[in-house]
Amino acid sequence: MPTNMPAPQPSRSTAGDHRARARLRRHPARKTAKRMVVAAGAFAIAFSVLAVFLSWVIDPLQLYHKSWYSPVYSSEERYQNAGLARHYEYDTIILGTSMTENFLPSVVGRALGGNAMKLSLRGSTVPEQYETANLALSTGQVKTVLWGIDYFALRAGKNELGDEFPSYMYDSAYWNDYKYWFSITPYEKLGHGIMKLAVKGEGGDLERLNNWSRWVKFGRKEVLADYRKARQQEAYYGTNEDPLVDVQWAFDKYVLSVVKSHPNVQFRLYYPPYSILRHAVWHENNPVRYGNQMVMRKWMFEQLSKLPNAAVYDFQGESRWTFDLDQYKDLSHHREEVNTAIAEAIGRNDSAYRVTDQNIDKLNEKLEQQVSTYVIMDDGKVLAIPVKVNGTQVPFTARSAANGDMLVPAKEASAALKAVLVWDANSKVMTVAKGKNVLKMAIGKSYVERNGRKMEAQSQIKLIDNRLQIPLIFVSEQLGFQVEQPAVEPAITPILIND
Repeated sequence: MPTNMPAPQPSRSTAGDHRARARLRRHPARKTAKRMVVAAGAFAIAFSVLAVFLSWVIDPLQLYHKSWYSPVYSSEERYQNAGLARHYEYDTIILGTSMTENFLPSVVGRALGGNAMKLSLRGSTVPEQYETANLALSTGQVKTVLWGIDYFALRAGKNELGDEFPSYMYDSAYWNDYKYWFSITPYEKLGHGIMKLAVKGEGGDLERLNNWSRWVKFGRKEVLADYRKARQQEAYYGTNEDPLVDVQWAFDKYVLSVVKSHPNVQFRLYYPPYSILRHAVWHENNPVRYGNQMVMRKWMFEQLSKLPNAAVYDFQGESRWTFDLDQYKDLSHHREEVNTAIAEAIGRNDSAYRVTDQNIDKLNEKLEQQVSTYVIMDDGKVLAIPVKVNGTQVPFTARSAANGDMLVPAKEASAALKAVLVWDANSKVMTVAKGKNVLKMAIGKSYVERNGRKMEAQSQIKLIDNRLQIPLIFVSEQLGFQVEQPAVEPAITPILIND
């Protein structure tokens, strides 16, 4: 019969031997782990040193020094401009949004009497322009600043492109440059520059860096397409418009403070000439922005006029450009030739554009009249057609081209002409009378009846948005008025109606 015998217990010496052997087995593992940690640390340090060394030597964006090899400039202005501002020689800088990208530095230099460096930032806000300006001004070599002031840049939020601004590249600290040392971004920007140089032949020349005038299509067709698109897409923009007090704060903090802080630097600020249709879309779809912009035009000048080192120039009412849609690629952006004309006008301190206490209200009134009286003609040409009846300006809430005439609301026209208007909705016949003259016109009929006699009509009456519209020139003449259309400017052709 088997006997259940207890298992033999190990002696103390045997247990100790087991623990000793276990410790011996763990000891090599610890050594291996320590070696791996040390190796990883050494690798990280070596990699960091190499990354910093390469960033310093290659320095793809010239953040620390000018390139020792034939430079290729990145088209990413926010990353490239810091190096240009730090390490190049100049005494004039160009600041602003994409509206300033087509300036040629050589042209600006000749016009303003210096050596110009373009530091434009497409889609930028004034805080970004502020940092760029301060970096360039900190070099102590800047004598003149040419600064394009766009209303839509006067805010403190993100830029229009949604990019983060690399502020670490614009400050004087080195500790936060790790974003430059350990990022692939600077090399990507360099790669994009090399690609642009290879494809377009641009990127190695500061004269045409980021100048897009030769690579886009300008013309009336493109602008009108953008106009129709903007009228739909910007219908609700006014609901998100920044309060005027915030816009003024942004100007004061990011523009005015720079001018005040550098009394020995001459600041030449200007309002860029968008096409008249850009203002028109704001006026119709975003009256808050349009109204704020008109207020800011004067308010900014008033702040700057107190400073002896600042001058303001206004090109927004220059109808030779703003009504000529062939000068634009979209509602806002114009050809290089316009930038050249702006630089030359500022260089000669042209009184036609220099804003003063005496003309600021007139300049605003001029622009507002152009916006409120523009008409897109049948051929796509845009004209400003103000109307005066016996010397009195007449505003119309709607206007459109009509075969050499202009359609306006019938009620508004008859009131201005002091004529009697009768509309028969059933027969769709309009009767308008002034003194002995009686004119009848019907919807869809090419003939009219004047004082009982039929005659051909150059333009017909129409119902547009359920409002009766009449050809103003034709109706005025048939009621016995004298009508003149003198050409005041190439794009300004008023209608003068007199008894």
